[in-house]
Amino acid sequence: MTRKLNDVVFFMFMLLLVFSCKSKKDFWYFQDLQDNQQTALNFETTEIQYNDILSIKLSALNPESILPYHFDNSVSPNVSSTDILKLQGYLVERDGTISYPILGRIQVAGKSTKDLEIYLKHLLEDGGHVNNPSVSVRILNYKVTVLGEVAKPGTYTITEQNISLPQVLGYAGDLTIHAERKNIMVIRDVGGDQVVKHIDLTKSDWFTSPFYYVRQNDVIVVSANDARVKSAGFIGNAGTFMGIISILLTTIVLITR
Repeated sequence: MTRKLNDVVFFMFMLLLVFSCKSKKDFWYFQDLQDNQQTALNFETTEIQYNDILSIKLSALNPESILPYHFDNSVSPNVSSTDILKLQGYLVERDGTISYPILGRIQVAGKSTKDLEIYLKHLLEDGGHVNNPSVSVRILNYKVTVLGEVAKPGTYTITEQNISLPQVLGYAGDLTIHAERKNIMVIRDVGGDQVVKHIDLTKSDWFTSPFYYVRQNDVIVVSANDARVKSAGFIGNAGTFMGIISILLTTIVLITR
């Protein structure tokens, strides 16, 4: 009886080793990259969307000529950060326009910040409003949400206008050991439609896709790996399973003595 129990214990110990071990291929990023490998990135400019808040700054050789285009953006200390952004910038309405001093309603949705800078410069010059103005446009509420198996899930305000998916995951403190690196989901609003892309971070073939760079309002979902999912069940992970087996074996030994 003792020998049989020893055989069972040895067998269960070997099972524990099999279930506990994970290959480095389950954790390493971009495993197919080679030294000195060059990849041409598919860079796409960020398009202005509904509900964006734009900062538009003008400058000119004659400062008085741009005074009508400035508004008082002083705010009370009791105002929330979101309301401060609205007061300091131009909100893109549902129809894709902003209300701009003197010029009135301007269509901005679908344009990049660079395109809007050029467009405003032409409107101001061609209309005889400002001579040779310099225009700078930024998106103030450029936000990305990261959910799931990361160290610091949440919504992040991005100061850069162009930032990659790996950089955003870095903002969130990187993936946890329980993250499924082969199934990162990016949810993106494209022209009013929700587009979903699944990305394998162990490979680099997605570097040339439009999802290498994130866009404002992207939602990134990091799924849990199988071990994490199983650990949420009744039996639990391999360690818990082996603990239950150990208790059963101990009970059998005590009974058969």
